[in-house]
Amino acid sequence: MSEKILVVEDEPTLVETLEYNLSRQDYEVITAMDGQEALDLARREHPDLVVLDLMLPTIDGIEVCRLLRQEMNVPILMLTARDEEVDKVVGLEVGADDYMTKPFSMRELMARVKALLRRERLIRQELAAGTIDQQILTSGDLTVDLSRREVKRAGEVLNLKPREYELLVFLVRHRGMVLSRQLILERVWGWDYDGGSRTVDVHVHWLRERIEPDPKNPRRIVTVRGVGYRFEG
Repeated sequence: MSEKILVVEDEPTLVETLEYNLSRQDYEVITAMDGQEALDLARREHPDLVVLDLMLPTIDGIEVCRLLRQEMNVPILMLTARDEEVDKVVGLEVGADDYMTKPFSMRELMARVKALLRRERLIRQELAAGTIDQQILTSGDLTVDLSRREVKRAGEVLNLKPREYELLVFLVRHRGMVLSRQLILERVWGWDYDGGSRTVDVHVHWLRERIEPDPKNPRRIVTVRGVGYRFEG
């Protein structure tokens, strides 16, 4: 069965181009021209991935992303005509998995789409095979239930964004090891992700705010100067 991709974009020419190129890769493509239509389609069609423009009529892409993330665990690739760091950070903060600035290479977009879908496919396969079912990772008062994709601190559920969760799992599974930013990018974001190491630093900062007793003096996610990070505990 073809994987289903929801394209949310209000530029008709770009919608047509994306639909054509994605269909040629054997994806099933559905499209929406505004934010409300996107939410309605996502809830009805349950896409495997969403390509989401930032600037949309009725409801903007940031709000669509935030609402989708509350309701489902679908990968989201955000598009924008703006190239400001604040837009990228806001997009990632509300739950986007990846981010591309217009104009972009269609070849690069296809690579990002494939990487996001591949990661989701692997997670589903592991769950189906039972390789991560019923496993619980712990660190002090922090518990990570892999079968439920649930994180708790002192018994309280933490509503982590998908990328924060994946980053935490990778760090905990490799506790005590020094992990370079490049390795983290390759294993958590995908080998062909080229967003830069700043992305790792931003997500580590957000994760520390959620799991560290004192985020300004982290004891769990320790910075290894000039290299990357190490999870302790």
